[in-house]
Amino acid sequence: MPELKRTMFREYDIRGQVGPEELNETSVKLIAKAFGSTLIEVGVNQCVVGYDNRSYSKGLAEAAIEGLVSTGVHVKNVGQVTVPVAYWAQYHLDVKGICMGTASHNPNGWFGLKLGMDKSSTLQGFDELYNRIVREDFLSGEGSCEDVSMGEIVQAYIKDLTSRATLHRPLKVVVNTGNGAAGPINVPALKAFGCEVIEQNTTPDATFPNHEPNPSSVGFQKALEAKVMEVGADCGLGYDADGDRLGVVDERGRTMYPDKILIFLARLALAKEPGASIVYDVKATRAISDDVIAHGGKPVIWKTGHSHIKAKSREVDAPVAGERSGHIFIRRDYFGYDDGLFASMKFLEYVTSQEKSVAELHDEVSTYATSPTYEAHCADEVKYGIVDKLVQDVKEKYGSEKVIDVNGARVEFDDGWGLVRASSNLPKLVLVFEAKTQERMDEIMNEFVELIAKYPEVGTMKPE
Repeated sequence: MPELKRTMFREYDIRGQVGPEELNETSVKLIAKAFGSTLIEVGVNQCVVGYDNRSYSKGLAEAAIEGLVSTGVHVKNVGQVTVPVAYWAQYHLDVKGICMGTASHNPNGWFGLKLGMDKSSTLQGFDELYNRIVREDFLSGEGSCEDVSMGEIVQAYIKDLTSRATLHRPLKVVVNTGNGAAGPINVPALKAFGCEVIEQNTTPDATFPNHEPNPSSVGFQKALEAKVMEVGADCGLGYDADGDRLGVVDERGRTMYPDKILIFLARLALAKEPGASIVYDVKATRAISDDVIAHGGKPVIWKTGHSHIKAKSREVDAPVAGERSGHIFIRRDYFGYDDGLFASMKFLEYVTSQEKSVAELHDEVSTYATSPTYEAHCADEVKYGIVDKLVQDVKEKYGSEKVIDVNGARVEFDDGWGLVRASSNLPKLVLVFEAKTQERMDEIMNEFVELIAKYPEVGTMKPE
């Protein structure tokens, strides 16, 4: 059996580069055999399989299907779709298992697998799956594969989503899908919702010729900002390569980070459920806590990562949860997984229920100066160890009581905070800073730059 790199088995999915050393037909089939064996052992014999629009994703998804079928799993192949459509298909087809082939927003040349054993769920931790592959502990069975009409699934998905949200007045929106898989799905959905849609980079193209398919990246944001200003749109909506994340630009051409979008979705939820918990990740603005408390809710800060936030939101029964990166989870009158399209529809529902523009609402929640997400290269093999050392460094420097260490180190000051954590998807450290003023934010950032400079394994910090 070929050796599989342990670093591909990440916190909440499997992610690696396509090629002989990491993800290829042989390794993907082995992973699928281990996953299929686990599914059968827990009494799940069906699995939805989908894949993103990268040139190699279909072939690798077919290898995954072969591995699953060999263990006795019956596959429902929904083809090239977004992650939210694949999750939605679990309910539509009444299937518990899911295996989605996607590298999310990673650059071209990457691939990954999101795996789950129940509806709306994703695995957390892959030690047992990895060890099962090492042991070659695979079940043998006679499964099957049924190709499900992607067109029919998407049409039913759009019909369902548009019935769950309300656009109170017409809006003109720019939609940028980064040439990922979301274009042919999200554009007709937003038109059906009642929006006038101006398209930008919505044709799937596996080379991603215009910018990274990541609404958090500076290139994506600048493109969307420019288009919104050019056409005089009410706002811009950006979706990542597999459609589970959302980015927003207001009509003044300013990027509105998704953690601020969560504030408005929390208001919708708290109007119906006073006192409810709202979950957000360690990268998110302190304005969430301020606003949730002001509207009678309970703010809950937790680990970054879609499976972590999803699990925590179930634990505390939060009606809505989200991350700064754009993963937003709506658990009331929906299925609780991260769906960038549905989150954008509920955001537009809130916007059109108010006598304010998107920019006016943006100003309302922009109570802190917030940095972009910064990254610094750090090899997968050492990044967690470096972060452990940095956690101790900041506790010694600032005091343990000021450090939230559920995921890296978020140092809380009276007038702001700074964060350093290991990326779960790439060989990088992630850093974010926020304060009451730009000057204070810069001071906090410079202190963290000095902290990481002590470690030669860490590269130069730059915007994502």
